[in-house]
Amino acid sequence: MSLKAIIFDVDGTIANTEHRGHLPACNEAFATLGIPIQWSWEEFKGMYHIAGNALRMRKSLLEWRPDFPPAELDELIDQLITLKKKFYIEKYLPDLPLREGVVEIMEQALERGIRLAVVSMSYEVQVNALLARHLPHIYPHLRPILGRESGAKTAPDSPLYRRCLAELGTAVHETLVIEDSEEGFQAAQRAGIPTAVIYNDFTFGKNFAGAVLVARSLKYFTLSQLEALCLPEG
Repeated sequence: MSLKAIIFDVDGTIANTEHRGHLPACNEAFATLGIPIQWSWEEFKGMYHIAGNALRMRKSLLEWRPDFPPAELDELIDQLITLKKKFYIEKYLPDLPLREGVVEIMEQALERGIRLAVVSMSYEVQVNALLARHLPHIYPHLRPILGRESGAKTAPDSPLYRRCLAELGTAVHETLVIEDSEEGFQAAQRAGIPTAVIYNDFTFGKNFAGAVLVARSLKYFTLSQLEALCLPEG
């Protein structure tokens, strides 16, 4: 089959954002509001199955104060997330490294007229800021870009992946997803899209049964090799 579109996850797939970006931004938000919570990297990794930092913050806040009034808790989380976005974009994002091989695969796709899109669990303002900063020549060609505001990526019916397919106008057998995590892979799998898992240090060893490819870096592949390895024959 001929490849017509690639859908990329962002955090951990396009760039290594968690350890040096999202984690310190969350901790700085806690500290700014005087909340005695500071996640270690091990704690943060242990919450990776929880979809998004707002839910992770809710978990930690309730562990700190189990009797938190619901309305007060919701307001505090909103404040924390607003601060976290600001710190992430303004302070940490500029120094975040792209994963090896990502730019090359994207450039090869554009040369062949293959469409590029993004599906992420992160807030779209963070996603767009990252892509515009680190991929300025590719960013205008990444469409659609669907993040948390557009739906729940890991919901049982995989609404973001299904919406992305509809907006791309491509069939599942013409589309490839590139993910790094078990949760993201399963979401793409439920939508029926062939998925290559490019794992990282904290997703290594997870259950990726059913992925069309599992590897530690895109730098070992050309686009033609990904197409041959990942799409059904015929």
